[in-house]
Amino acid sequence: MPELIQTLSSLLGSEGLLTDAESCVLYAQDVLTKAEPALAVARPANTEQLAATVKAAVAAGVDVVPRGGGMSYTSGYVPKNSGSIVIDMGRMTRILEINTEDMYVTVEAGCTWAALYEALKETGWRTPFWGTLSGLYATVGGGVSQNAIFWGAGTYGSAADSVVSLSVVLADGSVVNTGSAAHSKGAPWFRHFGPDLTGIFLCDCGALGFKATVTLKLVPEYPARSGLSFASDTGEAMLAFASDVARQQLASEVCGFDPYLQAQRMKRESLGKDVKALAGVMKSAGGIGKALKAGAKVALAGRGYMKDVKFSIHTLIEERYDAVIAIKEKELRQLAEKHGLREIENSIPKILRANPFGPVNNMIGPEGQRWAPVHALVPHSKAAETFQAIEATFAKHQAAIEKYDIGCGYLFSSIGNNALAIEPVFFWPDELNELHHHAVEEAHLKRLKGFPADPEARAAVITIRRELVALFADMGLAHLQIGKAYHYQQSLRPEAWALVEALKQHVDPTGKINPGCLGLDKTSA
Repeated sequence: MPELIQTLSSLLGSEGLLTDAESCVLYAQDVLTKAEPALAVARPANTEQLAATVKAAVAAGVDVVPRGGGMSYTSGYVPKNSGSIVIDMGRMTRILEINTEDMYVTVEAGCTWAALYEALKETGWRTPFWGTLSGLYATVGGGVSQNAIFWGAGTYGSAADSVVSLSVVLADGSVVNTGSAAHSKGAPWFRHFGPDLTGIFLCDCGALGFKATVTLKLVPEYPARSGLSFASDTGEAMLAFASDVARQQLASEVCGFDPYLQAQRMKRESLGKDVKALAGVMKSAGGIGKALKAGAKVALAGRGYMKDVKFSIHTLIEERYDAVIAIKEKELRQLAEKHGLREIENSIPKILRANPFGPVNNMIGPEGQRWAPVHALVPHSKAAETFQAIEATFAKHQAAIEKYDIGCGYLFSSIGNNALAIEPVFFWPDELNELHHHAVEEAHLKRLKGFPADPEARAAVITIRRELVALFADMGLAHLQIGKAYHYQQSLRPEAWALVEALKQHVDPTGKINPGCLGLDKTSA
């Protein structure tokens, strides 16, 4: 495709088009999956360049695949076919408008959650959902495409729930504006103006178009904050507590760990990281007295308090007034007592909140192991059943788990008042890929012994993950970042799938935008 490459080179310039072998390999892989190298990596600087790039590639019959921060694990941006153009949004990072009168902020899709957080920090406002733990890399466009969770999710739901309007580049290079911005004389201040066109393009993992800009709601940044941590002897009791907390909307964030995963977290971080985290806690406490008190409490707690903890769950609270915080703390303690949990030091919520967007070193194990999660969104009524079914799957594969030294753990979190995320995670000795070396801090990598490639161990992990994906589909559960990993097409009722296909046919008639994503692929139809 030399003619297409020449066209894109003229359009994007030397900074906007990468054709070197290293880049074409790096941008065609995620945390778990590595595809054939991309034909090229296009890096448009604005909506006009993005639209022209998509139009030229599709007209040339070349697949185009969107990529945000590259922190996902479901092959959402990994090309299905060789000879694809990966469109990296890393140059479209501008914050276009902060409108505190009409309560919205508009950013280019490549803006990271960390950059948006910093831009709003001194305004007294923030977005309801305000990012993932990988927000140093993870982008706003990627987050709303994958429907990310964590910061703010306990109160406000997932990333998609905070979106007001989008501008989306379709396969023919046209740009669709949604919400009130679809009005010929309108601005992006309200989501529901007729049918919800915004919702069509959310959670699509880039299968329907390329998000150019994203407009999110603004809400007050509450000054009063706290956090409580609890220990549980069983996963079932911890999940029951998490469900009650979510139903009552008592915490802005809820996260839980099983014994294996919290042991990995305790091993992973160094004394130097502890000192940095402590500095963040003191800085965020506000006032010299509060800072000294908060810092002293975390320092004295150290890590020893987690020694005899089986499952731990951590709640973060934010409110307008300290008095309301105290009421919520009381209610959390009452719920913990109801479910047989005991309170432990709250160092983890303090450190998390003080350092919301740390390095992404957690994408590998404490000795340099590979890491890969899988997840399900569950209603409260199925939380314990799902956990037990996952445990049974682990038990079924125990021989392979022991043979290949696979570590299995969990991360639990809440989404709004009606869902929990249960995320089994796997660690295994294996060679790191180019993405790991690109994203993990160099100094951190140098301290690790690392491992040689172990394709048999990797295959064993993939087998267990696939079995869990099938289990989740059979249980009627839902997913974030569907990508090319979950059984979306197979799970939908025929009438719903027909509508999805019809939408795809309208916005991408030749099927060149991210083929295979959501199960949409003309080549296998």
